[in-house]
Amino acid sequence: MKKYTNFILGGGLILSILISNAAAVIRDGMRLEKLRNSVLRLHILAESDSEYDQSLKLMVRDGLLEMGLFTESNSLKEAEKTVSENLSEIEKAAESILRAEGCELPVTAELADIVFDERVYGDITMPAGEYRALRVKIGSAQGKNWWCVMYPPLCIPAACEEISSAEKIDEDKSAEVLFDDDELDILYHPKKYEIRFAVWDKIKSIIDDKLVKNDEK
Repeated sequence: MKKYTNFILGGGLILSILISNAAAVIRDGMRLEKLRNSVLRLHILAESDSEYDQSLKLMVRDGLLEMGLFTESNSLKEAEKTVSENLSEIEKAAESILRAEGCELPVTAELADIVFDERVYGDITMPAGEYRALRVKIGSAQGKNWWCVMYPPLCIPAACEEISSAEKIDEDKSAEVLFDDDELDILYHPKKYEIRFAVWDKIKSIIDDKLVKNDEK
């Protein structure tokens, strides 16, 4: 009888732990989705990894940021609308920069849902996953890419490899203003969420696959 009671108590404890962990996974997963769905990223892909093509990529980056298309956006919806309405202008601006350097490669720009790996941005870590992004492809776009967060507006030189302490400070101040406390905790302390996010994404992937299969029936 005592063994049976201990078994019930032990099972109840394990079940409580599982329920608690499941609740934590769901809670933090929802926070992750909120972060992913509140960000617009800029993704620029170079023609190749050659030093020349990589330098052109950075020139295009500088030119697009100088256009200031996104600094006045007050919401993600507004930022996406700005992108959609200016895709041809973005392509023309990028190609103009290339032509000035004697490069005849074409440029294509699109607003797309893109799966990113985990990326470190100064002291901020953007979790892996699918994000809305302005993707700018130079030529065949087979080279290393450059990225930043366009909305909220964190596209500053700190996103490059050449990052100074002053730029990190500016970036951190901007992040604290532009993201809420839950999002900041994810961005600044990614390690503590790794397992929960992995479980969340696995569950989400299974559900999404099932929904796709049901739609195909």
